[in-house]
Amino acid sequence: MIFVKSFDNKTLILNLNPNTTTFETLKLQIERDLGIPLSLQRIFLNPRRLIGDESTLIAELGVRSNSALTLHLPLFGGMQAPVPPKPRLEFLNTKPPPNYVAGLGRGATGFTTRSDIGPARAAPDLPDRSATTIGGAAAPGGIGRGRGKGGAEEEEEDDGDEKGYDENQKFDEFEGNDVGLFASAEYDEDDKEADAVWEAIDKRMDSRRKDRREARLKQEIEKYRASNPKITEQFADLKRKLCTLSAQEWDSIPEIGDYSLRNKKRRFESFVPVPDTLLEKARQEQEHVTALDPRSRAAGGTETPWAQTPVTDLTAVGEGRGTVLSLKLDRLSDSVSGLTVVDPKGYLTDLKSMKITSDAEISDIKKARLLLKSVTQTNPKHPPGWIAAARLEEVAGKIQAARQLIHKGCEECPKNEDVWLEACRLASPDEAKAVISKGVKAIPNSVKLWMQAAKLEHDDVNKSRVLRKGLELIPDSVRLWKAVVELANEEDARLLLQRAVECCPLHVELWLALARLETYDNAKKVLNKAREKLSKEPAIWITAAKLEEANGNTAMVGKIIERGIRALQREGLEIDREVWMKEAEAAERAGSVATCQAIVRNTIGIGVEEEDRKRTWVADAEECKKRGSIETARAIYAHALTVFLTKKSIWLKAAQLEKSHGTRESLDALLRKAVTYRPQAEVLWLMGAKEKWLAGDVPAARAILQEAYAAIPNSEEIWLAAFKLEFENHEPERARMLLAKARERGGTERVWMKSAIVERELGNTGEERRLLGEGLKLFPSFFKLWLMLGQLEERLGDFEKAKEAYDSGLKHCPSCISLWLSLSHLEEQMNGLSKARAVLTMARKKNPQNPELWLAAVRAESRHGNKKEADILMAKALQECPTSGILWAASIEMVPRPQRKTKSLDALKKCDHDPHVIAAVAKLFWLDRKVDKARTWLNRAVTLAPDIGDFWALYYKFELQHGSDENQKDVLRRCVAAEPKHGEKWQVISKAVENSHLPSEAILKKAVVAIGKEESVAESIKG
Repeated sequence: MIFVKSFDNKTLILNLNPNTTTFETLKLQIERDLGIPLSLQRIFLNPRRLIGDESTLIAELGVRSNSALTLHLPLFGGMQAPVPPKPRLEFLNTKPPPNYVAGLGRGATGFTTRSDIGPARAAPDLPDRSATTIGGAAAPGGIGRGRGKGGAEEEEEDDGDEKGYDENQKFDEFEGNDVGLFASAEYDEDDKEADAVWEAIDKRMDSRRKDRREARLKQEIEKYRASNPKITEQFADLKRKLCTLSAQEWDSIPEIGDYSLRNKKRRFESFVPVPDTLLEKARQEQEHVTALDPRSRAAGGTETPWAQTPVTDLTAVGEGRGTVLSLKLDRLSDSVSGLTVVDPKGYLTDLKSMKITSDAEISDIKKARLLLKSVTQTNPKHPPGWIAAARLEEVAGKIQAARQLIHKGCEECPKNEDVWLEACRLASPDEAKAVISKGVKAIPNSVKLWMQAAKLEHDDVNKSRVLRKGLELIPDSVRLWKAVVELANEEDARLLLQRAVECCPLHVELWLALARLETYDNAKKVLNKAREKLSKEPAIWITAAKLEEANGNTAMVGKIIERGIRALQREGLEIDREVWMKEAEAAERAGSVATCQAIVRNTIGIGVEEEDRKRTWVADAEECKKRGSIETARAIYAHALTVFLTKKSIWLKAAQLEKSHGTRESLDALLRKAVTYRPQAEVLWLMGAKEKWLAGDVPAARAILQEAYAAIPNSEEIWLAAFKLEFENHEPERARMLLAKARERGGTERVWMKSAIVERELGNTGEERRLLGEGLKLFPSFFKLWLMLGQLEERLGDFEKAKEAYDSGLKHCPSCISLWLSLSHLEEQMNGLSKARAVLTMARKKNPQNPELWLAAVRAESRHGNKKEADILMAKALQECPTSGILWAASIEMVPRPQRKTKSLDALKKCDHDPHVIAAVAKLFWLDRKVDKARTWLNRAVTLAPDIGDFWALYYKFELQHGSDENQKDVLRRCVAAEPKHGEKWQVISKAVENSHLPSEAILKKAVVAIGKEESVAESIKG
């Protein structure tokens, strides 16, 4: 690739290879792209011109890939060649060009400037002027060019001509008033070509801005749609939830109906008195005539004459219509002979919840009664029809009619157990036993009827007698055997189960129940017999393993499970790993830990690929841990560690499990085993030492750290752990010696910092300053050493040296916020607010979008009573850091109390899950005496950020004021378990020299006292 810079400062990129391109090829390519002839090309490489033969490779002339060449054009001097004279045109005899005005070129027309009245006069023949001919006379009544003006009335008419433009002309935003300048000009080919060029340029410019314009338009549309959502979008979440509705819920939705006023026409009901003639006619139609008609008497009364009066008995007509309707229903209900197409089963469920509340429902019951009557008449052997008819009468409140119908059903369908059960249900308590007795006589093999008969008895003896009577007729009913065993005592139950397994040898639950009731030896015999009958049943092998474990033979448990799995595989049964893992958890819940471990060992690897074993086993153990199956999870980890002996992650997870749910002895044994296989894992050594230290065995912890140092001699973590052990157990000399050795062996900046901390606690100011100085020479970019040096000088009262230390630290660590904050506090003490303000402004310039610096500036203004300045700074801070929780929390506390609710809502919209905002909202609930809500929000804050001690102090203070002793102890226990290390007030207290060895509980109580003092000071300032 070669770059060529042309004479108009444009760069031409040529995709040419200098090693294969000749000088002539280069020139031809330039001529093709730029249109410059070969003879005019002068090519330069830096200050040197390229001169060579046409066949010379440009690489030989010094051109390389990505070289930049310069193209020049020569400027030739001399005179221009004489131009032949053009033939003189006889323009006087030719037609003038369009818009030609004589004398216009030499300025023979008047003009006005734009500053006076607008655009200058461009042409005398504007479109809206009176029609004139080019260079000719004006129309009658007009005034020719160059003539004098007419009368006064003509001056007003030609006022527009004098101005040179039309005042009523429409103003164009792009061209101004010059839009009519070329209005009457002819549109020729040049104009067309110019328009095409400009159109191409516009398209090109438009394409360059297209992506940006479309992105901006899309953003505006999204913003508009977010602020003005459609109705469909507002209800989109509710519409998505419709998929969870059941069919019953859909059916329970009422119809909307038509509630529009335009369809509600007021109906006027008019009542008129009935005429007496109509009443008399109705009376005559209803009465029965017993006398013979005179014409019938004329015939002797034995025959009916031909023209007899028609029958007017309406009662007979109504009965006839009912008969016709019943016939139609019968015909419709039985489209096939003997098979009903009416589904009476629907009534079995619908009639249960039916309530009669209106005349319409009574009418529905009448219709249903008519339909079901047709069903039972056309197909009397259909049991659901009788049941539905009886339940309909029951719903209608006619219990006696229901009993009669179901009695007829029992007579028509004596072999259907559902009809007998319904009859038993509808019968009175005194008659129920008689009904069920008839049922079991009609259907002696019905298990349901025998179970119902047993339920009707009130004492266990009679129930057992009924069930045994049923077993005489149905000896292979597992349901009856279970029921009778549940009613018997242990000895009788064992005898019954022995008979039950003989009658039902293929039911595993009976075998297992018998094995549980037998002695150890007899149970083994029972299980062996069960295994012979049910060779593919895993529960038998698992029960055998549990039996051995219960009798102390734990060595046999693993063998039984292993032998059982092999036997099941021989029988062709597929071993489902998930099912066996559930069996292991069930064994754990039953107290059979050895059985659980044996199942895990023998089934955990079935169906798992070799490369997926570690991931799958760890996931299984975590799931078991979540479900509370600790022994199962422990067994999975134990098996995994036999396969992956050197995997540190599995050892750590197993250790965490033991730490959470095991004993100190089990954890110590596991860690001892872990460091045996992974001696280079620092975290395992440190965990073991810490557990010993927490147990109070400091010498054992020292011994573990010594072994760890022997295994990993250059581990800084082990050195620091040994230092912490000695330092926290008030052995400063031992700690000092350890750190001195660590420094000799080339310790890192942390070693120097810990050394200075030891000297600070011992009060050796000179030694502390010396260590900090040496450490800063080795590690000048470690901000904590600069911070400690400045704090040392502040404690000694030498503010100038402290300022120098902070300034030096900021030169090496300009992005350290702690140094900026410490310097601003120091400047505020020394020189007042203005200097501190300058420091914080500089800090924000070097560290933009940092909420801590903004918050420090706001608090500095507030401390000096500049509330207005503090509000302005807070507004700017929220603009720059809109998602900062600490800024929103401070903003909520700054505003007046009536505005805090609105401000908290804005804060929750910006940062819903920030613990600082949640704690601020909890304070609002606390002030409003909404104790339960305040407790909930404080609990949420400490759950989101358990490492921030300020939230624990606030929570504990709240419980001290509003909670019970149990709640206070719970908060205290959770805080000690969380071991918080951060927090604005927490760090000030915990890092003080006098509090360096205090436990978390003591620091928490001191933090509560500090919060109380701060609140009292704030209230006194407001008061």
